[in-house]
Amino acid sequence: MNRKIAVIKGDGIGPEIVTQALKVLDRVAERYGHTFYKTEVLMGGCSIDAYGEPLTQETLSVCEDSHAVLMGSIGGNTTTSPWYQLPSHLRPEAGLLSLRKNLGLFANLRPCVLYPQLRAACTLREDISSKGFDMLIMRELTGGLYFGERRTEAVDGVMTAVDTLKYDENEIRRIGIKAFEVAMKRRKKVTSVDKANVLDSSRLWRKVMNELAAEYPEVTLEHALVDSTAMQLVKDPAQFDVMVTENMFGDILSDEAAMVTGSIGMLPSASLAEGKFGLYEPSGGSAPDIAGKDLANPIAAILSAAMMLRYSFDMMEEADAVERAVAQVLDEGYRTGDIMSEGCTQVGCDRMGSLIAERI
Repeated sequence: MNRKIAVIKGDGIGPEIVTQALKVLDRVAERYGHTFYKTEVLMGGCSIDAYGEPLTQETLSVCEDSHAVLMGSIGGNTTTSPWYQLPSHLRPEAGLLSLRKNLGLFANLRPCVLYPQLRAACTLREDISSKGFDMLIMRELTGGLYFGERRTEAVDGVMTAVDTLKYDENEIRRIGIKAFEVAMKRRKKVTSVDKANVLDSSRLWRKVMNELAAEYPEVTLEHALVDSTAMQLVKDPAQFDVMVTENMFGDILSDEAAMVTGSIGMLPSASLAEGKFGLYEPSGGSAPDIAGKDLANPIAAILSAAMMLRYSFDMMEEADAVERAVAQVLDEGYRTGDIMSEGCTQVGCDRMGSLIAERI
Protein backbone atom coordinates (compact mmCIF):
# COMPACT_ATOMS: atom_id res chain seq x y z
CA MET A 1 0.00 0.00 0.00
CA ASN A 2 1.24 3.50 -0.87
CA ARG A 3 0.48 6.46 1.40
CA LYS A 4 1.58 10.10 1.36
CA ILE A 5 2.59 11.63 4.69
CA ALA A 6 3.23 15.32 5.31
CA VAL A 7 5.95 15.60 7.96
CA ILE A 8 6.17 18.67 10.21
CA LYS A 9 9.09 18.17 12.58
CA GLY A 10 8.41 21.42 14.42
CA ASP A 11 10.49 23.13 17.08
CA GLY A 12 12.49 22.21 20.17
CA ILE A 13 12.60 18.44 20.59
CA GLY A 14 10.18 18.01 17.67
CA PRO A 15 12.82 17.11 15.04
CA GLU A 16 14.43 14.53 17.38
CA ILE A 17 11.27 12.67 18.31
CA VAL A 18 9.73 12.78 14.82
CA THR A 19 12.95 11.36 13.38
CA GLN A 20 12.48 8.33 15.64
CA ALA A 21 8.83 7.95 14.59
CA LEU A 22 9.93 8.01 10.95
CA LYS A 23 12.54 5.35 11.74
CA VAL A 24 9.74 3.14 13.09
CA LEU A 25 7.54 3.82 10.05
CA ASP A 26 10.40 2.86 7.74
CA ARG A 27 10.66 -0.44 9.62
CA VAL A 28 6.90 -0.99 9.25
CA ALA A 29 7.11 -0.30 5.53
CA GLU A 30 9.97 -2.76 5.18
CA ARG A 31 8.27 -5.53 7.16
CA TYR A 32 4.79 -5.19 5.66
CA GLY A 33 5.54 -4.19 2.08
CA HIS A 34 4.24 -0.60 2.15
CA THR A 35 5.64 2.59 0.66
CA PHE A 36 5.33 5.81 2.63
CA TYR A 37 6.05 8.93 0.60
CA LYS A 38 7.14 11.56 3.13
CA THR A 39 7.28 15.29 2.37
CA GLU A 40 8.84 17.51 5.02
CA VAL A 41 7.46 21.02 5.49
CA LEU A 42 7.82 23.74 8.13
CA MET A 43 5.33 25.08 10.64
CA GLY A 44 5.61 26.98 13.91
CA GLY A 45 8.69 28.82 15.09
CA CYS A 46 10.97 27.32 12.43
CA SER A 47 8.56 28.60 9.77
CA ILE A 48 8.62 32.06 11.35
CA ASP A 49 12.41 32.04 11.16
CA ALA A 50 12.40 30.89 7.54
CA TYR A 51 9.37 32.69 6.10
CA GLY A 52 8.16 35.24 8.64
CA GLU A 53 4.90 33.40 9.32
CA PRO A 54 3.98 30.26 11.28
CA LEU A 55 2.03 28.55 8.49
CA THR A 56 2.65 29.06 4.78
CA GLN A 57 0.32 28.21 1.92
CA GLU A 58 2.92 25.72 0.69
CA THR A 59 2.80 23.79 3.96
CA LEU A 60 -0.99 23.85 3.96
CA SER A 61 -1.10 22.60 0.35
CA VAL A 62 1.28 19.71 1.06
CA CYS A 63 -0.84 18.69 4.05
CA GLU A 64 -4.05 18.86 2.01
CA ASP A 65 -2.47 16.67 -0.68
CA SER A 66 -1.42 13.98 1.81
CA HIS A 67 -3.25 11.08 3.41
CA ALA A 68 -2.12 12.16 6.89
CA VAL A 69 0.18 14.55 8.72
CA LEU A 70 2.82 13.50 11.26
CA MET A 71 3.91 16.40 13.42
CA GLY A 72 6.29 17.13 16.27
CA SER A 73 5.90 19.75 18.95
CA ILE A 74 5.90 23.44 18.03
CA GLY A 75 6.66 26.65 19.86
CA GLY A 76 9.29 27.64 22.38
CA ASN A 77 9.84 29.38 25.67
CA THR A 78 7.03 31.91 25.93
CA THR A 79 9.13 34.14 28.19
CA THR A 80 12.40 34.34 26.29
CA SER A 81 11.70 33.39 22.67
CA PRO A 82 11.42 36.28 20.18
CA TRP A 83 8.52 34.41 18.58
CA TYR A 84 6.34 35.52 21.50
CA GLN A 85 7.15 39.19 21.00
CA LEU A 86 5.23 39.04 17.71
CA PRO A 87 1.53 39.85 17.29
CA SER A 88 -0.65 36.89 18.34
CA HIS A 89 -1.56 35.94 14.75
CA LEU A 90 2.12 35.48 13.90
CA ARG A 91 3.08 33.31 16.89
CA PRO A 92 3.79 29.56 16.49
CA GLU A 93 0.48 28.38 17.99
CA ALA A 94 -1.47 30.56 15.55
CA GLY A 95 -0.12 28.35 12.77
CA LEU A 96 -1.39 25.24 14.53
CA LEU A 97 -4.86 26.70 15.11
CA SER A 98 -5.03 27.75 11.46
CA LEU A 99 -3.88 24.32 10.28
CA ARG A 100 -6.56 22.59 12.36
CA LYS A 101 -9.25 24.91 11.03
CA ASN A 102 -8.19 24.64 7.37
CA LEU A 103 -7.91 20.85 7.51
CA GLY A 104 -11.23 20.43 9.32
CA LEU A 105 -9.62 18.65 12.28
CA PHE A 106 -12.52 18.78 14.71
CA ALA A 107 -11.86 15.74 16.92
CA ASN A 108 -8.74 15.41 19.07
CA LEU A 109 -8.15 11.93 20.55
CA ARG A 110 -5.70 11.56 23.42
CA PRO A 111 -5.29 8.06 24.85
CA CYS A 112 -4.09 8.15 28.46
CA VAL A 113 -2.82 4.72 29.47
CA LEU A 114 -0.83 3.74 32.52
CA TYR A 115 1.52 1.02 31.32
CA PRO A 116 2.03 -1.69 33.98
CA GLN A 117 5.78 -1.34 33.46
CA LEU A 118 5.61 2.35 34.41
CA ARG A 119 3.43 2.29 37.50
CA ALA A 120 6.43 3.30 39.59
CA ALA A 121 6.62 6.53 37.56
CA CYS A 122 2.96 7.39 38.18
CA THR A 123 2.53 10.48 40.33
CA LEU A 124 -0.48 9.01 42.20
CA ARG A 125 -0.51 6.88 45.37
CA GLU A 126 0.19 3.19 44.88
CA ASP A 127 -3.34 2.17 45.91
CA ILE A 128 -4.64 4.27 42.99
CA SER A 129 -1.97 3.47 40.40
CA SER A 130 -2.13 -0.28 41.14
CA LYS A 131 -5.60 -0.38 39.53
CA GLY A 132 -4.19 1.01 36.29
CA PHE A 133 -6.25 3.06 33.86
CA ASP A 134 -6.96 3.30 30.15
CA MET A 135 -8.99 6.32 29.09
CA LEU A 136 -9.42 8.27 25.89
CA ILE A 137 -10.07 12.00 26.06
CA MET A 138 -11.88 13.38 23.03
CA ARG A 139 -11.61 17.15 22.71
CA GLU A 140 -13.58 19.30 20.26
CA LEU A 141 -10.88 21.12 18.36
CA THR A 142 -12.27 23.82 16.07
CA GLY A 143 -14.79 25.72 18.19
CA GLY A 144 -15.14 27.38 21.56
CA LEU A 145 -13.01 30.14 23.08
CA TYR A 146 -9.98 29.46 20.91
CA PHE A 147 -11.88 30.27 17.74
CA GLY A 148 -14.53 32.69 18.99
CA GLU A 149 -14.57 36.42 18.34
CA ARG A 150 -12.06 38.30 20.48
CA ARG A 151 -11.06 41.87 21.01
CA THR A 152 -9.12 44.13 23.37
CA GLU A 153 -10.20 47.73 23.62
CA ALA A 154 -10.60 50.66 25.96
CA VAL A 155 -14.07 50.85 27.52
CA ASP A 156 -14.66 54.03 29.50
CA GLY A 157 -10.92 54.44 29.79
CA VAL A 158 -10.31 50.88 31.04
CA MET A 159 -8.55 48.32 28.87
CA THR A 160 -10.97 45.41 28.44
CA ALA A 161 -10.44 42.02 26.77
CA VAL A 162 -13.30 39.87 25.46
CA ASP A 163 -13.12 36.24 24.29
CA THR A 164 -16.28 34.59 22.98
CA LEU A 165 -17.25 30.99 23.76
CA LYS A 166 -19.59 29.81 21.02
CA TYR A 167 -20.87 26.39 19.93
CA ASP A 168 -23.75 25.39 17.71
CA GLU A 169 -25.60 22.10 17.94
CA ASN A 170 -24.01 20.69 14.79
CA GLU A 171 -20.48 21.16 16.14
CA ILE A 172 -21.48 19.43 19.37
CA ARG A 173 -23.31 16.59 17.63
CA ARG A 174 -20.34 15.92 15.33
CA ILE A 175 -17.87 15.39 18.19
CA GLY A 176 -20.52 13.56 20.23
CA ILE A 177 -21.07 10.98 17.48
CA LYS A 178 -17.32 10.34 17.34
CA ALA A 179 -17.27 9.81 21.11
CA PHE A 180 -20.13 7.31 21.11
CA GLU A 181 -18.69 5.42 18.13
CA VAL A 182 -15.30 5.09 19.82
CA ALA A 183 -16.96 4.04 23.09
CA MET A 184 -18.75 1.23 21.24
CA LYS A 185 -15.31 -0.23 20.46
CA ARG A 186 -14.09 0.14 24.04
CA ARG A 187 -15.91 -0.27 27.37
CA LYS A 188 -19.14 1.47 26.26
CA LYS A 189 -19.03 4.41 28.64
CA VAL A 190 -18.97 8.12 27.77
CA THR A 191 -18.34 10.88 30.29
CA SER A 192 -19.43 14.24 28.87
CA VAL A 193 -17.67 17.11 30.65
CA ASP A 194 -19.16 20.60 30.79
CA LYS A 195 -19.96 23.54 33.06
CA ALA A 196 -23.72 23.39 32.67
CA ASN A 197 -24.36 24.99 36.06
CA VAL A 198 -22.95 28.28 34.67
CA LEU A 199 -22.59 28.34 30.87
CA ASP A 200 -25.29 28.40 28.19
CA SER A 201 -22.90 26.70 25.77
CA SER A 202 -22.56 23.81 28.24
CA ARG A 203 -26.31 23.51 28.69
CA LEU A 204 -26.67 23.13 24.91
CA TRP A 205 -23.75 20.66 24.97
CA ARG A 206 -25.54 18.54 27.57
CA LYS A 207 -28.84 18.66 25.68
CA VAL A 208 -27.25 17.40 22.44
CA MET A 209 -25.34 14.64 24.25
CA ASN A 210 -28.57 13.42 25.84
CA GLU A 211 -30.22 13.30 22.42
CA LEU A 212 -27.32 11.28 21.00
CA ALA A 213 -27.39 8.85 23.92
CA ALA A 214 -30.80 7.65 22.78
CA GLU A 215 -29.19 6.51 19.51
CA TYR A 216 -26.54 4.44 21.35
CA PRO A 217 -28.51 2.47 23.99
CA GLU A 218 -25.55 0.16 24.66
CA VAL A 219 -23.40 3.07 25.81
CA THR A 220 -23.71 4.52 29.31
CA LEU A 221 -23.63 8.33 29.28
CA GLU A 222 -22.75 10.31 32.37
CA HIS A 223 -22.39 14.08 32.75
CA ALA A 224 -19.69 15.69 34.86
CA LEU A 225 -18.74 19.27 35.67
CA VAL A 226 -15.22 20.19 34.61
CA ASP A 227 -14.01 21.19 38.08
CA SER A 228 -15.27 17.93 39.60
CA THR A 229 -13.68 15.97 36.74
CA ALA A 230 -10.31 17.59 37.39
CA MET A 231 -10.52 16.27 40.94
CA GLN A 232 -11.70 12.80 39.92
CA LEU A 233 -8.82 12.43 37.43
CA VAL A 234 -6.34 12.35 40.29
CA LYS A 235 -8.64 10.57 42.75
CA ASP A 236 -9.81 7.64 40.61
CA PRO A 237 -8.74 7.76 36.94
CA ALA A 238 -9.75 4.12 36.41
CA GLN A 239 -13.43 5.15 36.41
CA PHE A 240 -13.11 6.83 32.99
CA ASP A 241 -13.37 5.23 29.55
CA VAL A 242 -14.18 7.84 26.86
CA MET A 243 -14.31 11.44 27.99
CA VAL A 244 -15.69 14.06 25.57
CA THR A 245 -15.59 17.79 26.11
CA GLU A 246 -15.22 21.21 24.52
CA ASN A 247 -11.97 22.78 23.34
CA MET A 248 -10.54 24.59 26.36
CA PHE A 249 -11.72 22.06 28.96
CA GLY A 250 -10.19 19.28 26.86
CA ASP A 251 -6.91 21.16 26.52
CA ILE A 252 -6.56 21.40 30.30
CA LEU A 253 -7.92 17.99 31.32
CA SER A 254 -5.86 16.06 28.77
CA ASP A 255 -2.63 17.57 30.09
CA GLU A 256 -3.66 16.70 33.63
CA ALA A 257 -4.46 13.13 32.59
CA ALA A 258 -1.14 12.95 30.77
CA MET A 259 0.86 13.70 33.89
CA VAL A 260 -0.82 11.05 36.04
CA THR A 261 0.57 8.45 33.64
CA GLY A 262 4.05 9.44 34.82
CA SER A 263 5.24 11.40 31.80
CA ILE A 264 3.60 13.37 29.03
CA GLY A 265 6.38 11.94 26.84
CA MET A 266 4.38 8.70 26.68
CA LEU A 267 1.15 10.08 25.27
CA PRO A 268 0.22 10.30 21.58
CA SER A 269 -2.68 12.15 20.02
CA ALA A 270 -4.73 12.18 16.84
CA SER A 271 -6.72 15.06 15.37
CA LEU A 272 -9.30 13.75 12.93
CA ALA A 273 -11.36 15.26 10.14
CA GLU A 274 -14.37 13.72 8.44
CA GLY A 275 -13.34 10.52 6.72
CA LYS A 276 -9.85 9.09 7.22
CA PHE A 277 -7.65 12.18 7.20
CA GLY A 278 -5.85 13.04 10.43
CA LEU A 279 -2.95 14.87 12.00
CA TYR A 280 -0.87 12.93 14.51
CA GLU A 281 1.39 14.47 17.15
CA PRO A 282 2.71 13.86 20.67
CA SER A 283 0.71 15.48 23.44
CA GLY A 284 3.70 17.19 25.05
CA GLY A 285 5.35 20.50 24.32
CA SER A 286 8.57 21.39 22.53
CA ALA A 287 10.75 21.30 25.72
CA PRO A 288 13.35 23.74 24.37
CA ASP A 289 15.49 23.28 27.50
CA ILE A 290 16.44 19.73 26.44
CA ALA A 291 16.34 20.17 22.66
CA GLY A 292 19.34 18.75 20.83
CA LYS A 293 20.62 16.85 23.87
CA ASP A 294 19.30 13.37 22.97
CA LEU A 295 17.25 13.39 26.20
CA ALA A 296 13.70 13.51 24.85
CA ASN A 297 11.30 10.58 25.08
CA PRO A 298 10.22 9.66 21.52
CA ILE A 299 7.54 7.14 22.55
CA ALA A 300 4.63 9.60 22.29
CA ALA A 301 5.67 10.45 18.71
CA ILE A 302 6.09 6.77 17.87
CA LEU A 303 2.67 5.89 19.31
CA SER A 304 1.21 8.83 17.36
CA ALA A 305 2.55 7.18 14.21
CA ALA A 306 0.84 3.97 15.33
CA MET A 307 -2.43 5.91 15.66
CA MET A 308 -1.90 7.17 12.10
CA LEU A 309 -1.52 3.60 10.88
CA ARG A 310 -4.72 2.63 12.69
CA TYR A 311 -7.06 5.57 12.06
CA SER A 312 -5.98 6.99 8.69
CA PHE A 313 -4.46 3.98 6.92
CA ASP A 314 -6.57 1.09 8.34
CA MET A 315 -3.33 -0.78 9.06
CA MET A 316 -4.49 -2.45 12.26
CA GLU A 317 -1.90 -5.22 12.33
CA GLU A 318 0.92 -2.76 11.74
CA ALA A 319 -0.35 -0.43 14.49
CA ASP A 320 -0.55 -3.36 16.89
CA ALA A 321 3.02 -4.31 15.99
CA VAL A 322 4.31 -0.84 16.87
CA GLU A 323 2.44 -0.81 20.18
CA ARG A 324 3.75 -4.31 21.02
CA ALA A 325 7.29 -3.17 20.23
CA VAL A 326 6.94 -0.25 22.65
CA ALA A 327 5.65 -2.58 25.37
CA GLN A 328 8.48 -5.05 24.72
CA VAL A 329 11.17 -2.40 25.06
CA LEU A 330 9.60 -1.27 28.33
CA ASP A 331 9.43 -4.90 29.51
CA GLU A 332 13.13 -5.20 28.80
CA GLY A 333 13.77 -2.31 31.16
CA TYR A 334 14.85 0.43 28.76
CA ARG A 335 13.88 3.96 29.83
CA THR A 336 14.50 7.55 28.83
CA GLY A 337 15.27 9.90 31.70
CA ASP A 338 11.69 11.10 32.26
CA ILE A 339 10.45 7.56 33.03
CA MET A 340 13.65 6.19 34.56
CA SER A 341 13.37 4.06 37.68
CA GLU A 342 15.77 1.97 39.74
CA GLY A 343 17.03 -1.19 38.07
CA CYS A 344 16.31 0.00 34.52
CA THR A 345 18.69 0.97 31.72
CA GLN A 346 18.64 4.62 30.71
CA VAL A 347 18.92 5.38 26.99
CA GLY A 348 18.67 8.49 24.87
CA CYS A 349 16.08 9.51 22.32
CA ASP A 350 17.88 8.00 19.32
CA ARG A 351 18.60 4.68 21.02
CA MET A 352 15.03 4.33 22.24
CA GLY A 353 13.74 4.81 18.69
CA SER A 354 16.16 2.22 17.35
CA LEU A 355 15.24 -0.32 20.04
CA ILE A 356 11.55 -0.02 19.22
CA ALA A 357 12.11 -0.22 15.46
CA GLU A 358 14.27 -3.33 15.86
CA ARG A 359 11.44 -5.16 17.61
CA ILE A 360 8.88 -4.72 14.84
